[in-house]
Amino acid sequence: MNKARLDIPNANSYNGFEDVDTNGSPLSASARDSIWLLDDDVSMLKALGRLMSSAGLIAEKFSDPVAFLARLKHSRCRVAVLDVWMPQLSGLQVQARLRQESPETRIIFITGREDPSVRQTALDAGAFAFLTKPFDDENLVRLVREAAAS
Repeated sequence: MNKARLDIPNANSYNGFEDVDTNGSPLSASARDSIWLLDDDVSMLKALGRLMSSAGLIAEKFSDPVAFLARLKHSRCRVAVLDVWMPQLSGLQVQARLRQESPETRIIFITGREDPSVRQTALDAGAFAFLTKPFDDENLVRLVREAAAS
């Protein structure tokens, strides 16, 4: 399996969200706005978006947890891929808000810091999965598909 990191050139800035559309996605007909990616690391966010797109999945990308949560007022989130450590709000704080405002959302955490207590807290609060970077690209895609189907 491919254990390569999702490294791409760093962008200078990235705010809000961006649609990533792929024709022929098995989820495209009914799940637009359904897979959301949240990471404050712009290069990681772009790489995740490319990974989802290459797998035929539609994803919205967010670098700002506040913009991510505000989008819930206008759109449905079926699967959220959340970074744990972000400056404004942690992924665990975003998870708590999602549990209140969008309890049907399946959450997959990604993190660069292995912390068993954070992992356990996320899973106890209902996270679908918890991955430590670098993770296997195919595994993340499989988890996203499983979460979307559940």
